[in-house]
Amino acid sequence: MIYISHLIDDKEMKEIIASTGAGIESIEFSVAENLDHFSRTLKNYRKQLEFMDCQNLILHGPFLDLNPMAYDSLVVQATRTRYDQAYQAAKELGARKLILHSGFIPSVYFLTGWAERMADFYNRFLDDKDDSVEILMENVMNPFPSPLKDVAERISHPAFGLCLDIGHSNCCSEISGREWAEMLLPHIRHLHLHDNSGDKDRHLALGTGSVPLSQILNLFQNMSGLSCTIECNTAQDVTSSLNTLSDTGVFIDSPKSLCYDETIRNTPVF
Repeated sequence: MIYISHLIDDKEMKEIIASTGAGIESIEFSVAENLDHFSRTLKNYRKQLEFMDCQNLILHGPFLDLNPMAYDSLVVQATRTRYDQAYQAAKELGARKLILHSGFIPSVYFLTGWAERMADFYNRFLDDKDDSVEILMENVMNPFPSPLKDVAERISHPAFGLCLDIGHSNCCSEISGREWAEMLLPHIRHLHLHDNSGDKDRHLALGTGSVPLSQILNLFQNMSGLSCTIECNTAQDVTSSLNTLSDTGVFIDSPKSLCYDETIRNTPVF
């Protein structure tokens, strides 16, 4: 299944969904102000989803100012509160996955003990959760894949897994994207797809930067149930990325957008 990050306006999302059958990865419940007014946000976003005719939904959880492995108990408490709110939103809206940032910041935190603290947080967070919503930890500023693997191996809850962001691994790590995918492969349940030139997190259209897309996606050719989100900032880049993705053959049985006739393959679908 392919999702589109709700980084573009509702009308553009509606047109892309109608043309492709893609789902939405919502960022609505990643914003603290929206969570402060949870009931109102939930009500309003239901209306937006109805307008966009969204049939498949996942959520991106809150991340600014939060950190699951923080040493300050009040920061951990705030993180847990916001994560619980995002989880509640996922349950009420029927979202299939909730994606949460790893929170690691180089030169601020040390890797010693990081995986243990992260696993401890998630084991407590998941203790009262069922497996109806997948909880997926995403790499962001992480320089190495091995600590994320260590976290995943310490958590046995069936809902827990990893989201590999190939753009983040390209600009935040000297380890190749293929190596990231190879090491984390058994735990990866979702991909975030966008491109950059290795200098900063630009969220460009696939194929316009230096992310080794084909090398990475080739590893997932035979993986059933894998989903992805195209995370681009414009409708044009989303459409371009869908066309580039179709050439890899990994998600060709997902949205109808990946079955374009060759004559319109490079033409916007809306």
